[in-house]
Amino acid sequence: MFHRSMRLSRRSALLGLTASFTLGRVSLAMASAPTDKRFVVVILRGALDGLGAVTPYGDPALAQHRAALLLPQPGTPGGMLDLGGFYGLHPALAGMHDMYGAGQMLPVHAVAGPYRVRSHFEAQDYMEYGSDHSLTSGWLNRVAALMPATKGGSDTALAVGSTVPLLLRGPATVGSWQPKAFAEPQADLYARLMAMHAHDKITGPAFAEGLRGRGFSDAVLGAQAGHAPAYPDMAGAARAPYQGGPNNRNAFPALAEAAGKLLAAQDGPRLAALEVGGWDTHVQQKIRLGGPLKQLDEGMVALKQSMGDAWSKTAVLVMTEFGRTVRVNGNAGTDHGTGTVAFLIGGAVNGGRVQANWPGLAPSNLFENRDLQPTADLRAVTKGVLAAHFGLDARALAQVFPDSAQATAVSGLMRA
Repeated sequence: MFHRSMRLSRRSALLGLTASFTLGRVSLAMASAPTDKRFVVVILRGALDGLGAVTPYGDPALAQHRAALLLPQPGTPGGMLDLGGFYGLHPALAGMHDMYGAGQMLPVHAVAGPYRVRSHFEAQDYMEYGSDHSLTSGWLNRVAALMPATKGGSDTALAVGSTVPLLLRGPATVGSWQPKAFAEPQADLYARLMAMHAHDKITGPAFAEGLRGRGFSDAVLGAQAGHAPAYPDMAGAARAPYQGGPNNRNAFPALAEAAGKLLAAQDGPRLAALEVGGWDTHVQQKIRLGGPLKQLDEGMVALKQSMGDAWSKTAVLVMTEFGRTVRVNGNAGTDHGTGTVAFLIGGAVNGGRVQANWPGLAPSNLFENRDLQPTADLRAVTKGVLAAHFGLDARALAQVFPDSAQATAVSGLMRA
């Protein structure tokens, strides 16, 4: 199913109830370009705790701030995966650790965008604009616009899913393609909606009639009579097998695999943006963080495997809107912070090391006495990738990131 896509506002995306259920908080957008090099951006929505994903276990002040969150040392059962003697990778990222060992994964620590806000929506918008204020397009769309026109007059960008992220909205033409498995909500969603309308004298019968007309069974329509169907509860305890499209646990790896196959095609897209939610760990972070990290890890492994030989010409930037507080809160979690970690992954990446100007975690070194002090600008990191990978010069980079002269492109991120 292919069609032209409307430009969607953040509000309209929030109101897309069906999309938020069927896509499991993941989506994919793509753009073509006449090059054999690929660039993928993965947005982690909700603010990844960089200190939890890439832990500076060699920092003497770490334990005094977050002893309750620390995993065992590298080399011990259930321990972190060592990244050279000072940093440890969360054990859920085993596949990415293998890429690190092969020189294809580079964590960039103590990084942040140019903004200093702690609102998810504001920070995500600014991250996708590539600025500390609103612009008329996303920075990856501006990259696509700089690429020479593709042959045949086809759409410059292709979005997989029902929405296009702000990152890829702008002057470059955007179309969309929706995989059938992701387009069909599971019956459980209709049952929940039926239960919501069951006691309304107007919408209840109308909703039930519409579902009957589409062939839904009494198991779904039973919600009208007050018989709630079995479904996984909000705590995640499964009461009935999942039916329908990809579930939350597998949605991102499945989408990453699909993206890899499209990117690997000789005439396929060359730019892609994926996103996955679930990173807001205010409560019980030690228990909750492993799941999203494992999903990210499986997605990156699936992307690599499905791309085949094209992986050697690929760079992936994994980024999040901001980090989390250094100290643990009263709910065994962490609150909205500033500095965090980004990942560069791919066969074209100069990995096997951690890129960081480490600020230290002593109280006097924290940003506003609570956050990891950022020492790297996310725009500078991205500029370094775009310059080395696509050959964009200073003038082009200034168009991608306006008013960013102070964010000088970082060198050495990509293989020569």
